[in-house]
Amino acid sequence: MDAFTTRCSGLRIPRPSIPNATVELQRVHLHTGVSAYIPESIYVNHGPVNVTDVSYCVVSISYTHTHRIEVVNTEVWLPTDDMWNGRMMGLGGGGFYCGLFFENKRAMLGAVGEGYAAVSTDCGRRLREDNADWLLDRPGKVNLHRLEDFASVTLNDAAVIRKSVVESFYGRKPDHSYFSGCSQGGRQGMMLAQRYPDAYDGIVASAPAINWAEILVAGYWTQFTMNQLDSYPRYCELDYITNMAIESCDDLDGVHDGIVSDVDACDIDALAMVGADVPCGEETVPLSTSAAIVANAAWRGPTTKDGVNLSAGVSVVSNLTNDFSSQCSPNGICSGLPVIYSSDWIRLAIEKDARFDLKTMTLDMYVKIFNESVEEYKSIIGTDNPDLSKFSQRGGKILSFHGLVDPMIPSTNTRRYYEAVTEMDPTVQSYYRVFEAPGLGHCWSQSGLYPSTIFDDLVAWVEKGQAPPSLLASFTDATGVKHDRVICPYPERAIYNGHGFPCSLDRLVLQQRPDL
Repeated sequence: MDAFTTRCSGLRIPRPSIPNATVELQRVHLHTGVSAYIPESIYVNHGPVNVTDVSYCVVSISYTHTHRIEVVNTEVWLPTDDMWNGRMMGLGGGGFYCGLFFENKRAMLGAVGEGYAAVSTDCGRRLREDNADWLLDRPGKVNLHRLEDFASVTLNDAAVIRKSVVESFYGRKPDHSYFSGCSQGGRQGMMLAQRYPDAYDGIVASAPAINWAEILVAGYWTQFTMNQLDSYPRYCELDYITNMAIESCDDLDGVHDGIVSDVDACDIDALAMVGADVPCGEETVPLSTSAAIVANAAWRGPTTKDGVNLSAGVSVVSNLTNDFSSQCSPNGICSGLPVIYSSDWIRLAIEKDARFDLKTMTLDMYVKIFNESVEEYKSIIGTDNPDLSKFSQRGGKILSFHGLVDPMIPSTNTRRYYEAVTEMDPTVQSYYRVFEAPGLGHCWSQSGLYPSTIFDDLVAWVEKGQAPPSLLASFTDATGVKHDRVICPYPERAIYNGHGFPCSLDRLVLQQRPDL
């Protein structure tokens, strides 16, 4: 029996000491000869990884916090000594799951395949537990302990656990510790930087679900608009509107390639398209007024009856049929298809009633629900504190990308947060940079500019002091041709200047490039 196999034993790895918690169970498993292909769509913030014949030790910790009954599970995956690169990687979750679901574990395998020790946690949320059982103690009462664990507490617990386990297993501390996440995982990364600045040296927090209490209610706005109209546009109508917006604004960055880089300059009113012929399956239908109203509502975001914006809308080139559209039967009858995260949050966290009928909402009720969500939960899971001074002072670095066509979390939210940090600290670019990715959807999509090197760029920044002036990315156009581009740090943007796409604050298109 070799030394690694011997060390991969529950008897050899002491139980970690977790603040205000008791370890109930510690299990250790040895995995040998594991091979798998991990695509970048799973291993977000990274490129694809071919894991080949790797062995690693999995340490599973189950614990409870003092005076609570919820069991939290955290796992640390430890590669062999000859494969370990001396670094640690925490991996975040997605949706209403904190971590340790199937895709997350595949991402952990990708990390191990690259030589990292990896850690993730379920935050006390059981994998097959529905949202009602997770959020509600009973009708009328939210389980705030569980929400606090999910929002922040267990994220720091996982950092404490991995420090203890790694040092016990390898006999030394990791040289550097990093966190990688997108969406919910991006929010987790920002929460760690804001509340637990000593947990990680570097964080990639992409498409972060900050302003949680706002974006979940805002995510129901388009569906609410359909309900108010009692009209549910077909997919083909909303897709047509999006395609027309892309076509109208494609040239704003100086090149016609199917990707809109200068979204801010894209000024579109869907009502101007009403009556246009829309290909819809084997027939052509006129674009309806209701489809135009729904598109405009999605772009603007939720508003009061006086027209005051409550939250940002999606960009005019976002895919409106991705998450909040309608289902249509062959006879053309359409019905609403709400975003499950938003509808469940309103029912469970705000109304505290799993049977609440969302279609009964009036505009006054919607605004009231929006405000109640912010008032009740911003302090718990808002994750939008712009004070990153403690994280920056200890030398921490943050990189973040956000797709400009993200249909789930408007990229404007990340931009506004970054601007708030900048207002507090004009030196923000010395430790935190945000990159707006043209054409990219939520976290990863086949189209658009996906920065697969962002995590490696973070490592170079932390360990070598090499701040990335831009991120490399590429996309394949409709003709199958691959194009290499850069993504610029906000507020810069890449505009074709007759020779290439340099990052610049200048919005002027110096020279139009012929169609690709």
